[in-house]
Amino acid sequence: MSYDPAVANRVLAGLRPFPVAITTVDGGFANGLMSLSAGSASIIPEAPRATISLTKYNKTHDMVSNSGIFVMHMLSAEDEQVHKSLEILMTLGGSSGRDGDKIGKLRTKTGVTGAPILLDAHSYVEARVMGTLDVEESSIFVGDVVATEILNEGQRLRIGDAWSKLPAEWIAQYDANHEPQLANARARRFGAKA
Repeated sequence: MSYDPAVANRVLAGLRPFPVAITTVDGGFANGLMSLSAGSASIIPEAPRATISLTKYNKTHDMVSNSGIFVMHMLSAEDEQVHKSLEILMTLGGSSGRDGDKIGKLRTKTGVTGAPILLDAHSYVEARVMGTLDVEESSIFVGDVVATEILNEGQRLRIGDAWSKLPAEWIAQYDANHEPQLANARARRFGAKA
């Protein structure tokens, strides 16, 4: 047996097929980002929970940590909706909330927790954090679902399909923006063990 990070990443990438838009609000400021680390966290059908993993580098991480609320949105793959899904992905994944208001560029309504719901998403679950796990460069938040809605029927957008439709210049900017986040994550994980 051997350890090959490339093989591990290939196996693990198959577990994250859907881009997920995360929104929250803290102190009256709404923000959000795109994540590939989200899912279900309960086997009890009448008491669903959602889980999200956010890197500590992101403003949204601190906001979820402070407010204890988040909304996890799935995006639509349907022909009449996919352009709105890509708009959400590019808006929330293309810049930092530290640089200005991202949520104001999207159609929203206020959820039961006060967090913004993205009206052009496929669906969402709104949650209150009931537990957090610190994993050095990230935190894993588990939330009790308090509201949910299917906004647009049909298939959910997969990350490979989304990426193939994004403009090349946006992907290049995304990659450039991702470098300081990756450097911060490496420093948090490997610096802590030094």
